[in-house]
Order: sequence, then structure tokens, then C-alpha cells
Amino acid sequence: MVTKRSYEDACGTAHALDLIGERWALLVVRELLLGPKRFTDLRKGLPGISPNVLSQRLDELERSGVARRRRYAPPMATWVYELTEWGHELDKVVAGLGRWGARSPAHDRTAALSTDSIALSLRTMFDPLRAKDFRGAFELRFGEDPGAAPSAATSSGTFGDTFRVSVDGDRFDIARGSAAQPDAVFTTQPSVLAQLVYDGYPIEAAESEGALKLEGDRTAAGRFLTLFTLPPPAPAPKI
Repeated sequence: MVTKRSYEDACGTAHALDLIGERWALLVVRELLLGPKRFTDLRKGLPGISPNVLSQRLDELERSGVARRRRYAPPMATWVYELTEWGHELDKVVAGLGRWGARSPAHDRTAALSTDSIALSLRTMFDPLRAKDFRGAFELRFGEDPGAAPSAATSSGTFGDTFRVSVDGDRFDIARGSAAQPDAVFTTQPSVLAQLVYDGYPIEAAESEGALKLEGDRTAAGRFLTLFTLPPPAPAPKI
């Protein structure tokens, strides 16, 4: 299956763009990398997309074998979209594009950021050299989550707006759900967490301004925020 705007080119790259090159398609994939979501959850994670376009992209991704629609088990008992095993192979593609795009001199880091975006950003920008000999478990709670159907129930019975993170030396894992015994819990917004991690926004300043609630081991929390490194920017164009 190809979209109507096929490149009609036998190159694998061209065919890949036939499948995921339409506007919004790869961002829909991004929003599904960490687990299934309902249609309404996808719209919240991609506020600029219209319902009609989202329906078209999902239909195209289903027909190409990248995603599928299924009914989630009770107690949710709702229809969700998820990536197929082949669709999940795009994980490295999305991470690579994210790292490449972050180097752009024109990259606007003040624009909107979904909860899945910041979660994937942390996983992509994790620096194992900075995490040497460090171990910790953390919980990230976002006050205005774009929403998600669960891949697994959290201990509190809520879904989507909470992520559990574990760091064990050079190993970094992040998934939806609550952490069993976190060293620290961050309650904030995705854009604020990005500022804390990448821009040196002080924890104390974020707390005093009401942008962050931090619970638990403050030393471990502070160290956690230093474990991520943005790639060096590409040279600015000479005009």
C-alpha cells in the first residue's frame, strides 16, 4: 500500500516515505511509541491536527501495517491504536530524527511539547557517561497530560500522565506508570521539565514560581537532571 502521492521509486527510502512521509504521519507514530492510545488521546498529544486528518493518517498507517486498532481489555473496554511489531522498528528512526533535528539552529525549543515528546527526548538524550555509577528510580507526573490508554495499570490506578524512570549506570528505562519506590517524584509540565534538564532552570526557582513540585531525595533529583546532553548545534547558515 502507498499513499496517493507515491514517489513511484523502488528505493527503500522512497517507499518508506510513501508509508510515513505524509504530514503528521511520523508524529502519530511518535505518540504511539510508548504504548497504545485512544483517538482522543492522540488529538490531545497533537493539538494542531484536525480529526479528519488524524483519521486519514491512522487509516493509512493501519493499511500499511505500521499500526493497528484493537479493543482494550476491561476495565477500560475502549478502542485504542497501537504500533505493530514492524511499526515499533521506527523507534530508532524517530530517535535519530529527533537528535538530528535538535541540532538545527532554527529549532524552537519554546514550542509546545507533549508528555510523550519529553519522555522520548529524555531517552534519546540520556548520556551514559554522566550516569556512571549512578542508580535511581524516579516518577514524572504531568499536570496536563495529552492522555493515553494504559499499557499497564499504575499503582494509583491512573494512566498516561505518569512515567516511571529507572537509571542503572549506562542503562535508562522509561515507561508509562507509577514507580514502585521512587527516589524522587517530579510534578510539573513537559516544557518545564525540558527547561530543568536542558536549560539549567534551577529547581528552587521552578518551585518558588509554582512550576514544579518535587518530593523525595533532592540530591538524587538534582543528579537526575544532569544526565542528559543535547547534541552540539549545527553551523548556522551564512547568508
